[in-house]
Amino acid sequence: MSELEKTTAVEQEYGGSEIQVLEGLEAVRKRPGMYIGSTSSSGLHHLVYEIVDNSIDEALAGYCTEIRVIINADGTITVSDNGRGIPVDIQPQTGRPALEVVFTVLHAGGKFGGGGYKVSGGLHGVGASVVNALSEWLTVQVHKNGKIHEMTFSRGNIVKEMEIVGDTDRTGTTVTFKPDGEMFDTVEYDYETLHTRMRQQAFLNAGLRISIEDKRVGREESDTMCYEGGIREYVTYLNRSKTALHSDVIYVSGSKGDSTAEIALQYNDTYAENIVSFANDIRTPEGGMHETGFKAALTRVLNAYGIKYGMIKGDDKVSGEDCREGITAVISVKLTEAQFEGQTKAKLGNAHIRTLVDNILSDQLAVYLEEHPVVARTILDKALTANRAREAARKARENARRKTGLESGGMPDKLKDCNEKDPALCEIYIVEGDSAAGSANQGRDSRFQAILPMWGKMLNVEKARVDRIYNNDKLSPLISALGGGIGEDFDINRLRYHKIIIMSDADVDGAHIRTLLLTFFFRYMRPLIEHGFVYSAVPPLYKLSRGKTTRVAYSDEERDRVSVELRGESNVKIEIQRYKGLGEMNKDELWETTMDPERRTLRRITLDDASRADEIFTVLMGEQVEPRKEWIEKNAKYAVNIDI
Repeated sequence: MSELEKTTAVEQEYGGSEIQVLEGLEAVRKRPGMYIGSTSSSGLHHLVYEIVDNSIDEALAGYCTEIRVIINADGTITVSDNGRGIPVDIQPQTGRPALEVVFTVLHAGGKFGGGGYKVSGGLHGVGASVVNALSEWLTVQVHKNGKIHEMTFSRGNIVKEMEIVGDTDRTGTTVTFKPDGEMFDTVEYDYETLHTRMRQQAFLNAGLRISIEDKRVGREESDTMCYEGGIREYVTYLNRSKTALHSDVIYVSGSKGDSTAEIALQYNDTYAENIVSFANDIRTPEGGMHETGFKAALTRVLNAYGIKYGMIKGDDKVSGEDCREGITAVISVKLTEAQFEGQTKAKLGNAHIRTLVDNILSDQLAVYLEEHPVVARTILDKALTANRAREAARKARENARRKTGLESGGMPDKLKDCNEKDPALCEIYIVEGDSAAGSANQGRDSRFQAILPMWGKMLNVEKARVDRIYNNDKLSPLISALGGGIGEDFDINRLRYHKIIIMSDADVDGAHIRTLLLTFFFRYMRPLIEHGFVYSAVPPLYKLSRGKTTRVAYSDEERDRVSVELRGESNVKIEIQRYKGLGEMNKDELWETTMDPERRTLRRITLDDASRADEIFTVLMGEQVEPRKEWIEKNAKYAVNIDI
């Protein structure tokens, strides 16, 4: 545990009286999306996060030093910690064991003013009961007071009452559960998704050891993570594929009352900002008050330093965007009664945190810059260069408008637009290659579907400023077609389509196109993703035919299942066609499988998806050879069965 976190630890008893009941457990199975966001793969993984968050809360309180996450051979999940163990004594309000209450009653936990926790993440105390409600079965073991206490549940109902099943010389909680296939689109866990989240939590809680292991046959992997440097090491990790402009990671921290904040930052030679923020260890992808305070202080301090030492003359101040060009920063705040905007906790709303972060960064960064003049001048030079490039970008935008006729509503030649004018009813397919675009154009519903082909390799936005992007022959048609602008000029209200669908082949080249586009959107049109306007089409991999009956399959497993269904009990021959690319489909096939709103499969892109694409892009296109080599060696096995 870091010194910062140790200050929040208060030695106290943790018993049944700390568990407060607000309401019963109902409606979770009727409306699971209200509690875990969705019943897709992201919701499935959220179940693990909720149980882990409870263990993290024990770490924040100073009682837990190790957490283990296991994907068992049968696909179930086990999460264990060495915290105090969930209370097993009688909870006063219900007269039932506290362990039972925690797993069967919504809004029951040590996070509602009972004194169990000062700071906590998770779903405000509903995590354990929600996971229980959405699991086919769940077993919890608590090591406490020298005994092992165990309970078993099924879909939220008690199957086995709490009983003592053995003796123990340690403390902690172990939860094993099987997600309910009736509630989720898929019940298959992705190791890398869990691994990424666990690594993030290890960075945010300095000194906490988190291990993850996949025991499924043929997929065995494991890792143990512990970062004594906390978010300093997180910044180093995020910058691992970039060239840092200064060797030190700048770190500041402070507290006021029950609230604490720590910030780590380092500049690199790219042109994109990467600010990752957290509140009580919960990622806040849409920022909030802590990011607002950070941005205001950073801009003010850099301008004050530049004016003081004559680097900025007169009124030529650098903007916030200039100051953040090439920055990688991690902001982590911890506070009681965190107020999140929206069900998914994407944005932090506590106003006092803005002041806390602003004050901490203003005071401590100013001192750092005075003590490190070489680093200070390097950062300010970067901001001043960005300022000059922004002026060049403004001129490039004006030129682009004149050349493309943007002012008069002119559109790219290759765009096949739709007739509908209401953006909320319009969708645009960004299609890989002219051949697939031709079929898509013939098969589309021109009332509301537009087609824009993409061809060749796009510009490497890792090493390009906005002025070059406007003049790029691959990206400028896309910018013109969408109509919202880019960067600081992006205006969601000018957007011409509210569904932007990337349609590329299910092969390595197609994945490359998707990664490039998602990285571009993430860096220069992020509101598109924040508003949920970006999608990836999911074309089928196989077409199966028996006489006049045809079906499609999106995976090898689905192909085998559909094949058995088509055969029935007879041994009739089934024709199986492997689609090698979108260009192979005729207009009717493309409409039926990939474009018909009644039958198609679309995957909405989230900020996490785009952030991961951006990270992969940085590794593959950056100047650092070793991270690229590691990524290729690790992921080469996934390309074995892909047609190129």
